[in-house]
Amino acid sequence: MTRERWALGEAAWGDHEPAPVDVSVGPWRFQLRGDELADLSFDGSPVVRSVRAVARDGDWNTVPTTVETVEVRPDGCDLGLSMRGLGADLDATLVVRADAGRLSVRLVATSRTEFRSNRVGLVVLHPPSVAGADLVVGTPDGGIRRTTFPVTVSPHQPAMDIRSLAWTHDGVATTATFEGDVFEMEDQRNWTDASYKTYSRPLALPFPVTVAAGAVIEQSITFEASRVGPSSHLPAGMDAAPPSVLDLSDTGLPVPTLTLGASTVPDAEFVLGALPEGVAGLLVELDTRTPSWRSALGRAVQEAGGLPLDVRIIADDVAAVREAVEAAAHVGPVARLGVFAGRGHVTEPDLWAALTDAAARRLPAAELVGGARSHFTELNREHHRLPADLPGITFAMTPQMHANERAQLVESIAVQGAVVRDAARIADGRPLRVGPITLRSRFNAVATSGPRVETDASLAAGYGAELVDGATDARQSSVAMEAWTVASFAAICAGAVAGGSQVADVAYFETTGPRGIRDRSGPYPVAHAIEAIASLARLRLITPAGEPPEGVWLVGGVRPDGSWRVLVASLADHPVSLVVRHGERELERTVAPYELAALDSAG
Repeated sequence: MTRERWALGEAAWGDHEPAPVDVSVGPWRFQLRGDELADLSFDGSPVVRSVRAVARDGDWNTVPTTVETVEVRPDGCDLGLSMRGLGADLDATLVVRADAGRLSVRLVATSRTEFRSNRVGLVVLHPPSVAGADLVVGTPDGGIRRTTFPVTVSPHQPAMDIRSLAWTHDGVATTATFEGDVFEMEDQRNWTDASYKTYSRPLALPFPVTVAAGAVIEQSITFEASRVGPSSHLPAGMDAAPPSVLDLSDTGLPVPTLTLGASTVPDAEFVLGALPEGVAGLLVELDTRTPSWRSALGRAVQEAGGLPLDVRIIADDVAAVREAVEAAAHVGPVARLGVFAGRGHVTEPDLWAALTDAAARRLPAAELVGGARSHFTELNREHHRLPADLPGITFAMTPQMHANERAQLVESIAVQGAVVRDAARIADGRPLRVGPITLRSRFNAVATSGPRVETDASLAAGYGAELVDGATDARQSSVAMEAWTVASFAAICAGAVAGGSQVADVAYFETTGPRGIRDRSGPYPVAHAIEAIASLARLRLITPAGEPPEGVWLVGGVRPDGSWRVLVASLADHPVSLVVRHGERELERTVAPYELAALDSAG
C-alpha cells in the first residue's frame, strides 16, 4: 500500500491508523501496520495474513496495544510494545529475523501486575484463500496428522495439539513451527473474520487464569518456505485489470427486504424521524432480564411510525416469553417474533414452545423466527439443537469480534457472503433473516463474567448496545460506510444465491445515534446507502455472473418492465472502470475509491 492510498483511507474512514512500513529481507516481504506483521509473503506469494501478539482479559476483550518503538534492520525488525488496560500491564518485544528461506517471530512479554487473562501470546492468521489446501499438523509428541483447511465454515477447531503446520499455496511450500505453548486453530470466518487463526492456550484448558506480576511469557513462530511451483499473483504494485464486461444474472428471487434496528440511545439523545422510504420495518430486541424492556418496546413503536415491528425476545424462562408476547400484542403491527436464551444466545426448545403457544393466541399473523441472536458461530455450532419446526432462520453479524483495523472491515465483506452461503445449508430451504448487522458487537457473547445488573426501567441511560463498552465505532458516520453497507448487502445476496437459498430480510444498524444512520445534526453518509438499498425493494434480484474486480461489489434489481438498477460499491483504494451488462443494455462507469454509484438502464 502506497502512502497515497493510505491517505485515501484516512480520509474515507475518518480515523487514524499508522502509515504502513514495508519490510523486505531477501524473498520475504511484509508490512508493519501498527503492532501487526501483515501480509507476509515469500517470493511474491502469500504465506500468512498476519502475525501479532495479543492479550485478552477474562471476558475475551482485547487489551489495547501501543507500539512504543520500531527499528527496521537489514535482517528484519524489532518492535517495542506496551499492552495496557482491562487490568493488564505488559511490556513486550517482538523480534523478527529473516534469511533466504526462514523467518522467525519471537515474543517476550513481562507482566507488571497480576491480572486475569484468557490468552497472552502470538497468533497467526491464515488467509481464506488457502481453503481446501492440504494441511499437515505436527504434534508435540512427534506425531503427524493430515487434514485440510476447511472449505465450509468449520464450527469447531480444524486443527488441535499443534507443534507445526505445513501447507502449500500459490506455489510455495511453508512450514510453521511453534514454540512456548501448545497451539490450535479455529475458523474465524464464523465471526466474519477473513482468516483461520492459530493461537495458544488450548480452549480445553480452564480459563481465565491468573498471570502473576513479574511473569514472563516467551513464544516464537518460525516460517520456512521454498518455491515449488508458479505463482498466480502479479508483481507487487500492479493492479489486476477489471473485466471489460461484467454480466449480471437474473436470480428469479426478490431482493431481500431491508429493516433497521431500533435506537438504543438515551432519551435525551433520541431523535424521532421518518424511516427512509422502502424500509420494511423496525427490529427491536427486548431483553426481559432487564427492567427497561417495556420502555424499549414503547419507543420502538414510536420510531416505526406505523411500520411493522420485528420483535426479538431475550429470556431465561417461559413466563417472560409469554409476558413479552402479551405486551407486543398491544402495541401495533408485529410482523415477526423471535426468541433466544439470555445465556446461550440461541433458540431453546422450551422458550420456542412458549413463543409458538403465545403467538398462536395473541399474534397469529406474526411470522416466527429462531436461530442465534449473536454470531454465525453459535448457529453453526448449535443448529442441531434448535427446534425442528423453526419456519425461518436468523443470526447476527459484526466484522469486529477480534480486530478493529480498517482492513478487517473491508476483508469481512467477502466472508459475510461465505457465512450466508453456509447458513443456507443449515436453513435447508427455509428463508434466512440476517441481522442485526452492526460494526461492533451489541453484547459480549463470550463473556465469562455475569451480565450487567440494570435497575432503571426508563431509557434515561439508554439500553442494549448503549450500555456495552466498546459497542460504538466512530466510523459509523464516515464516508466509507456508505460503500461498505452496500458491499455488505451485495455479498449477502450473492452468498444466498451460492447457497441455493433466499435471504428474506437484512437488518442493519440503528435508526439514530452513534450506531445509527443519523443523529441530531442530520443523516450520516450511511443513510444514503440505506436509501439506495431500499430503492431495490420489490424488484427481482440480479447479481454478478462472474467475479467483479477486487474490492468492488454489485447488487441490483429488475423492474416489471425489464429495466434494471444496479448499485456499485467500491472499497478499492484505486479507481476501477466497469462495463455492466444485463439484457440488451450495458452501462459503463469508473468508480472512485470508496464510492457508491447507481447505474440505471432506464436512464
